[in-house]
Amino acid sequence: MKTRQVVVLAVVVIICIGIAAGCGSKTKSSPEPTPTPAPVPAPGPTPNAIPAPSPTIPTTPTIPSKPSPIAPKTLTTPSRVTEPGKKEQARDIHRLSQPNTKQPSPFPSSIAVIVNKFIYLPASYTPSDLVYPNVQFLSNEQTEKRKMRKEAAKALERLFAGARKDGIHLSGVSAYRSYSTQQWLFQHYVNRDGYAAAVKYSAIPGTSEHQTGLAIDVSGEDGKCAASSCFANTKEARWLSKHSAEYGFIVRYPKGKEKITGYKYEPWHIRYIGPAAMAIEIRDRGITLEEFLNVAPVNAK
Repeated sequence: MKTRQVVVLAVVVIICIGIAAGCGSKTKSSPEPTPTPAPVPAPGPTPNAIPAPSPTIPTTPTIPSKPSPIAPKTLTTPSRVTEPGKKEQARDIHRLSQPNTKQPSPFPSSIAVIVNKFIYLPASYTPSDLVYPNVQFLSNEQTEKRKMRKEAAKALERLFAGARKDGIHLSGVSAYRSYSTQQWLFQHYVNRDGYAAAVKYSAIPGTSEHQTGLAIDVSGEDGKCAASSCFANTKEARWLSKHSAEYGFIVRYPKGKEKITGYKYEPWHIRYIGPAAMAIEIRDRGITLEEFLNVAPVNAK
């Protein structure tokens, strides 16, 4: 009996061992892989966000209320012409006759180019034929302000010689001025007098006639009243008003025309426009370059 019990017990033990072995052979399942989160993009600018305005004076000519922060478009001068023909002139004068429309000059290198507060030169424009006219300047330094375009420089030499024959001794004050120089100068005046005051006597960069290389500020040889309102009462100013047109120059900002030119009377600022006949007609009619070319006045409504 005991032997049977031992056998039964042994069988039971063997069965249990088999069952235990079968249970232990099951493979434990691997856990589900955790997905890698997609990288979160860095925060970008808000759509249609408007950048904060720059606190400095912009370098772009604008309608004189506040200068625009957008740089002027660079205009490529047509290669087939240097001076506009009659058709081109008619087309561009019609375009420029639209009041209060800020736009680039279509022919920046033309001797007849018009530049004012609404018609501007590209920031990249530099005349290709700048030379030093053989005339007296208040400064003897060979700086850019003593340069003019070649044709204008030759005409200026004749003008100075003609003045000497009449007993008038002139000196140059400032002729060519680059875009960057005008930018610095205008900012200086704004810092000193404020924008509203500066824009009445100084040009926003790109709108200065000095950048054309065709304009020059003139004084007597002693430099008294140079680029000042008291120059109007000098014999030099009277001679320029009467005779500069004979050499192709006009007093660009005449008295009483401030609403057309946008600038106060500057008897010292003369501008070479080419044929003496055209300059004489402008002088004799008492009109401005804007009126002669039928271009909209600066303050047109």
